[in-house]
Amino acid sequence: MDSPNIPRRLRLLLVDGHAYAYRSFFAIRSLNAPEGFPTNAIFGFIKSLQRLEVALQPSHRLVLWDAGLAADRQTALPGYKANRPPTPEALETQFPQIEEWLVSAGWGSHKVAGTEADDWIATYAYRADQAGWETIIASADKDFLQLVGNRVGLVNPNDKSGKIWRAADVQAKTGVRPDQIVDWLSLVGDSADNIPGVPGVGPKTATDLLLRFGTAAELLARTAELKSENQRASVQGASEAVCRNQKLIRLKHDMEDGPVWEDLVPKPPNVRELREKYRRWGFKSLLAELSPEAGTQTQGNLF
Repeated sequence: MDSPNIPRRLRLLLVDGHAYAYRSFFAIRSLNAPEGFPTNAIFGFIKSLQRLEVALQPSHRLVLWDAGLAADRQTALPGYKANRPPTPEALETQFPQIEEWLVSAGWGSHKVAGTEADDWIATYAYRADQAGWETIIASADKDFLQLVGNRVGLVNPNDKSGKIWRAADVQAKTGVRPDQIVDWLSLVGDSADNIPGVPGVGPKTATDLLLRFGTAAELLARTAELKSENQRASVQGASEAVCRNQKLIRLKHDMEDGPVWEDLVPKPPNVRELREKYRRWGFKSLLAELSPEAGTQTQGNLF
């Protein structure tokens, strides 16, 4: 426990809810409640968040959810994210129960119709940074590389080391700085979001171009300096697409309202509700972890 005379470390944990639910659903192929309904995503999600909490010890925590696509992105590119398959029904039925668990476990959770979790995560990371807090984003989405900075780190669930990615890690992975990631992805494109890039420009070429020109804007202004005629024609022909891609890929940090800081402080879990849920879901190991005293403590002994 921190001394009452020493200020708490202010660390905000932002979790990409859908990303962790999907990952859990496909990582645990078969798990059902005694009544027969699927619980694999619920169980994997709970275990993942418990591991994050123990490893990161956040003073504040929030799970953000997708609740539709941003209208301006759809207008700019009608095919934006249109290539994504529908959510499996067995996963869809588990989302409400995951959200119920978050309430019982004392976690903050937030979604707004017609908005994407990525923009809310960027907004809260920006707010925390402006307040001088540290932020850790938990997601495997490469769009978040653009947010990494002095006070913003990234935990990638696919990175078995569990390390917090910093600017040097982003540069080692992509060859460019975090502030160049939007331009880098605008040149490469993003197949996961159905965003086409510059024909013939892959990750390595995009890195080389940005190392030479610094920004996509500078590259587009100086395409005449490109020695390869094919590359010059390709970049010139895709100039409008690159500018559009920048607007699609750059995350918004000015979303309005949302939970206040006090709402993000971990609350004591409702042990009675958790016990009822774990019994219904058949989670014997999680049920065994609950103790009579747990209801008077904050999960994970955070402070």
